[in-house]
Amino acid sequence: MESKPTPNLPASFVSQLQTVLDPQGISEFLKGLEQPTPISIRYNTHKHVGPDAGLTPVPWCPTAYYLRERPSFTLDPLFHAGTYYVQEASSTFLYHILKSLELPTASVALDLCAAPGGKSTLLSSFLGTSGMLVANEVIKSRAQILKENTIKWGLGNTVVTQNDPSHFSGLGGIFDLVLVDAPCSGEGMFRKDPAAIAEWSPENVALCAARQQRILDQAGGLPKPGAYLIYATCTYNRKENEDNIAFLASEFAYEPIRVPLEASWGIVESEIPVDGQTFFGYRFFPHRVRGEGFFISVLRRAGGEERELNLTKEFRHDHLKRVPSKAIPKEIESQLIGTEALQLYQLGEGYFALDKERQAIFEKLSQALQIRYFGVELGQAIRGEWIPSHEWALSVLEKENIPRLNLSLEEALSYLRKEAISADQSPKGWLLATYMNLPIGWVKNLGNRVNNYYPKAWRVRS
Repeated sequence: MESKPTPNLPASFVSQLQTVLDPQGISEFLKGLEQPTPISIRYNTHKHVGPDAGLTPVPWCPTAYYLRERPSFTLDPLFHAGTYYVQEASSTFLYHILKSLELPTASVALDLCAAPGGKSTLLSSFLGTSGMLVANEVIKSRAQILKENTIKWGLGNTVVTQNDPSHFSGLGGIFDLVLVDAPCSGEGMFRKDPAAIAEWSPENVALCAARQQRILDQAGGLPKPGAYLIYATCTYNRKENEDNIAFLASEFAYEPIRVPLEASWGIVESEIPVDGQTFFGYRFFPHRVRGEGFFISVLRRAGGEERELNLTKEFRHDHLKRVPSKAIPKEIESQLIGTEALQLYQLGEGYFALDKERQAIFEKLSQALQIRYFGVELGQAIRGEWIPSHEWALSVLEKENIPRLNLSLEEALSYLRKEAISADQSPKGWLLATYMNLPIGWVKNLGNRVNNYYPKAWRVRS
């Protein structure tokens, strides 16, 4: 790949760099912005697809790899099947942090500013079937994108919410981990997104820093005693990074966590003194790492009494209701493996499945928050007819007694475009459409034609 021209950076931004880089470092940083933007993806290990031979691994995340060039992800059915997520390499450092922490096996995590979902899907994979993630986004349009990416990832251990951080105030002390990937001035995106340069100003940095402090003021009391808070931005400046860690540590009782690093990674550690303690931040520069600009820090909340949530005998909700075992639709009982470990809920005509181990905390969340999605939607029972959901197709929940329609690449793309496809030699009724043995949705074979049930809003238009 050819180098890019040096971006025209505001003089006040270059001057600001002097607080985090020496003159030689600034010169190397500016040259780094001329280099091509690295492209990386992170695989969904629960969907059993591995990297192509010869791809270079991202050193701090074993499921992330650099691509040689940017392909057309839109025209890859495996992308739509949720087998990987296109994620900037620096942000996958979250995996290394999680691996270094002492988290309980059945952890409950909160991603407070979660859209579009890169770090949420990473958290979802790390938590696995025993943990639970609350992925929150306050902006409605972004919450919809977060929901779609959660559905594609398909693990069923995530609750997507759309709430202001202040709405979590009554839920303090129930989370083992809180991630605040705060909205920021976007300095780390200058190479990737030139529009971020035009939007940058010292005034916007100050505005972002004030907004971040308001979020941290709400988030600081949410981790349980002994639990962790991770703060991240895609900026370089100290106002949005070190100064906010100092604010958090001075307002709440937190202890510093130092993350082990390999020198070859090129990550820069900074020290943040607060009231006799030294906290740590980790900064990613594009001239030192193969990735974009990023900052992250980890703190542990001081000890105290933990909160215990118990399952209530009755569950009262304006829209949701528990589904007793005797009322589970026969299609679910015959086609879904492991229903005894799941609690089903009904929302309108739709049925949702959630691990019973997470039932108490989910029901607590549902009383306090605006839930956009949770667990796995299995389908709807409409006028006596069972219509399986696209969410169930993409989920990793084990399915049986369901005929499959294996599609070629050309057929899969036709399906994703919501075009007509054939199902010769296939039985009539519902078929699970697959590509390379991975589900991508449903079709219904009527004999004389095949109805394509790929979601209209998701269809590929290219």
